[in-house]
Amino acid sequence: MAKRERVMRMSVEQPLWRALTGYRILTMLYAIGLFASTNDKFARPWVAVAYYAVLAVWTLATIPRVANAANCTKGFLAADLTVALAGILLTRVADAPERIDAGGPTLPSIWTAGAVLAFAIKGGWRWAAFASTLVAGVNIAERGAPTRDTVHNVLLVCIASIAIGYVVEVARASERTLARALEIEAATRERERLARDIHDSVLQVLAMVQRRGTALGGEAAELGRMAGEQEVALRTLVSGGLVPVSRVSEDAAQGAVVRAVDDPDDPDDLDTSDTSDGVAHAVDLRALLAPYAGSKVTLSEPGAPVRLAPLTARELTAAVGAALDNVRRHAGESARAWILVEDESDEVIVTVRDDGPGIPEGRLAQAEGEGRLGVALSIRGRLRDIGGTADLISVPGQGTEVELKVPKAPKPSMDSRGKAEKR
Repeated sequence: MAKRERVMRMSVEQPLWRALTGYRILTMLYAIGLFASTNDKFARPWVAVAYYAVLAVWTLATIPRVANAANCTKGFLAADLTVALAGILLTRVADAPERIDAGGPTLPSIWTAGAVLAFAIKGGWRWAAFASTLVAGVNIAERGAPTRDTVHNVLLVCIASIAIGYVVEVARASERTLARALEIEAATRERERLARDIHDSVLQVLAMVQRRGTALGGEAAELGRMAGEQEVALRTLVSGGLVPVSRVSEDAAQGAVVRAVDDPDDPDDLDTSDTSDGVAHAVDLRALLAPYAGSKVTLSEPGAPVRLAPLTARELTAAVGAALDNVRRHAGESARAWILVEDESDEVIVTVRDDGPGIPEGRLAQAEGEGRLGVALSIRGRLRDIGGTADLISVPGQGTEVELKVPKAPKPSMDSRGKAEKR
């Protein structure tokens, strides 16, 4: 069956990198414009011009470096912070002393905050604290003393960068947790899918071999005993075994990456001959259920086609088959069963009823504990995966009734759906 791979990236920090890129460019233009409006007041304007030329080239040339966490290396962060600190120290060389003492802006001005924010987004709040501490020390050295304006600006940059760094760390932890949850959910669903297939085929064959071997005796009895042992082992593996994870997370620095492999419907099962009801590739559920009718199974269905999506129809039919298997196994070969198909406006309801002895109270929970997951997986699990529900009603001495409901329009499966009891 053909497969296609969908890659879903969940990253909170990626928009922060884009915002940082814009911030660096805008603050570089602001610093240059601020100098252009007051260049006549500088003691050595040529020093400022040389620095701004370097700042403009550096900012534009390093745009790819602040595009994501992978490109923003430690070496770049060190060089970027050096450019900012050098500009602060060069302010005392380029500007007039009286302007500096009056609280005039440094050469890089608010561009410096961009260098500190890069530390915060890349490494979290600890890196942000380290970078903002260096900026604070150099600013105080440039002023000669910790003035009120200097302390105010330094604290603002420090608090903002540490807060952003902390938010980034929390976001990364949340993304890793979500990716792990998706891995577990995918592994669980894959295990249940395999368990359904195994229950519908291998386990039932092994159980039949065990019964027939015991009845025949001799060497066949030994074969039946071995088949029984393998059935128990396989049920244990199905109910609690591990399945390779089908979704993986990568590179937490770039956000959680989840790969999900989708299995499209088998083209052989698509019936494109009639789409008059607006459902493309719909199949008639009656045709799929017809083989179950027989001398001991009565099928009651509407006179008009009951159209469902191929996957929904297949899974519903398989669930009906699993219910009839349970009738044969638990109610006996002489038990009769009735299948009733109801085509409602927004859903299809299939009811499977038998005249067997019913299920003793507590038997379903006991069967699940022993690894017998017929209802749990072959019926309830199938219906849940296609957005439907399965309800089981059984009264000792009055038979068992299984009601299967599926929506006509596909719905996402939810863990809260399919509250059927386990048989």
